Amino acid sequence: MSTNTRHKLRLEGKRLWVAAVMAVLIVVPWLLPALQVDLLTRALLIGVLAVAFNLLYGYTGLLSFGHAMFVAAAGYTAALFFLRVVPAYGLDAAFGGISVLVNFVFALLLGVIAASILAVVVGYFSVQLEEIYFAMITLSFSMAIWVVVQYDHLAAVMPLNVVTNGSDGLDFLSKIGMVNIFGIEFYLRHFLHPRPYYYISLFIGTAAVYTLWRVVRSPFGTVCQALRENPERAQALGVNVQRHRWKTFIISGAFTGLAGAMLTVHSGGITPGAAHWTASAEPVLVTVIGGPYSFLGPVIGAVTFEYLRWFIRQFPLLEAYWELSFGILLLIVVLFFDNGVTGGLKRLGEWLGSARGHYDRDGFDGVVGFGGESVIAKLQPIRHAVVDAVDSITDSRGPGSND
Repeated sequence: MSTNTRHKLRLEGKRLWVAAVMAVLIVVPWLLPALQVDLLTRALLIGVLAVAFNLLYGYTGLLSFGHAMFVAAAGYTAALFFLRVVPAYGLDAAFGGISVLVNFVFALLLGVIAASILAVVVGYFSVQLEEIYFAMITLSFSMAIWVVVQYDHLAAVMPLNVVTNGSDGLDFLSKIGMVNIFGIEFYLRHFLHPRPYYYISLFIGTAAVYTLWRVVRSPFGTVCQALRENPERAQALGVNVQRHRWKTFIISGAFTGLAGAMLTVHSGGITPGAAHWTASAEPVLVTVIGGPYSFLGPVIGAVTFEYLRWFIRQFPLLEAYWELSFGILLLIVVLFFDNGVTGGLKRLGEWLGSARGHYDRDGFDGVVGFGGESVIAKLQPIRHAVVDAVDSITDSRGPGSND
C-alpha cells in the first residue's frame, strides 16, 4: 500500500470519527437530564476557549497566564450591552420575535471586538518578551484588568454611576427572554430548558473550532509551529517573529473573547472572578489534560475537566478536599499519559491492538501477562527516579554518617 493511499485512508477515518462525534453531540441532549445538558454546554464552550488558547501555547510555544482578561473583556461588554444598550434604545422588541436572538448576536460581536482591541494592546507589549517573562506580563495585565472590574474604576471615567458593579458583578439573565421564530417559541437561555442554548453553542463552537483548524492548517499555522520549534531559525529565514506572534496573540484573544461572551450568557452574568489569575489557569489545565499537541486535545480536556469536577462533587469527602482529589487525578494524567488524554487514548488503541495479538497467540493468559508487563514498564521510570533520589540523599550524607 502506497504512502498516499495510507494517508487518504487515515484522513477518511478521521472524518468518519468527527462525523460520528458530531452525530452523538446532536442526539445526546435528548437522552440526558437538563443538568447534564447544561454541564455539557459549558464543557464545549470551555473547549472552544482552550483551543483558542492552544493556538498560542501548543502551536506557537507561548504560555499565557492572562487569557482570563479576554473572557472578562468580552463578558462585561456583552453584559453591559444587555443591561444598558438594549433598554436604552428599545432593542428588546425592535426586531419582533427574534429580538433576543439578534441582541445575542450583537452582544457576541461587541464582545469579540472588545477582546480583540485588548489583545492588540496587550499583545504588542507581551510579544516583546520571551518564555517566563511573556507568561508573567500576561498575568500582570490580567490582574490589572481584575483590579479595574473588582473596584469599578471605570465608573470614575465614564458617565455612569456603576459600570462593572464591583465585586457583585453584573446579572442580566432576566434580560434574555423568549425567541419566536415562525411560531416556534423557546428561551434563548433557561436553566430548566437548556437545549436551545446547547445547540446554539454547538453550532457557533463548531464554526469557531473549524476556523481555528483552518488557521492551523494554513501557511500561517505552519509558521506558528516553526516559531515553537526554533524561532531563531525562523527569523533567519525571514520571518518577523514578533509580528507573527502578535498576530497569533490577537487571533487567540478574539476567539477567547467569543467563548467568554458565550460563557457569560450561559451563566446569565459575570463577576470579577472571570478576570482573576485562577481563571487564567483553567485553559492551561484543560489543555495539559487534553493534550497540547493535538488540535482537538483541548476540547477533550475540557470535557474531561468539567466531568471530573462534577464527579468529585458527587462525593462529600472528595469535594471537601477537591484540590487534592483533582491534583492526584491530574498527576496521574501527566505521569502516565503522553500528550494528555488524547495521547492516552491513542496509546490505549495501540495497546488493545497488541493485546489482541497476544490473545490470538496465548489466549487470556497472554493478555494478563502483557498487561502486567505494560504496568511494570510504566512504573519503571518512577522506580528509577525514587532510587536515584535515595542514592543522592545517601551520597550527600557521606560515608559513616549517623544523622
